[in-house]
Amino acid sequence: MPTIFIFFGLRFLFFSNDHEPIHIHVVKGQGSVCENAVFQVIPEIKLLKNDGLKSNELRLAEMVIEENREIIIAHWNNFFNHGNNEHKGK
Repeated sequence: MPTIFIFFGLRFLFFSNDHEPIHIHVVKGQGSVCENAVFQVIPEIKLLKNDGLKSNELRLAEMVIEENREIIIAHWNNFFNHGNNEHKGK
């Protein structure tokens, strides 16, 4: 599970066996008891799933994703495509 960054207790990560479209998991807590959400990153940022994050945490996560969208896409491409910039998010 490559963690991209941690911001105010929220971990932004991919699972090593993730699939397209490019998306990111946002996790709060650790172990078997944790709240999490999944956001699509391209073609637009969109909440796909929420399992326990509060609305203010979702807003914060979305803002962080918006501000760091290109970084997330670059990390995805680096991890899954070994640097192939097939998806540039545009």
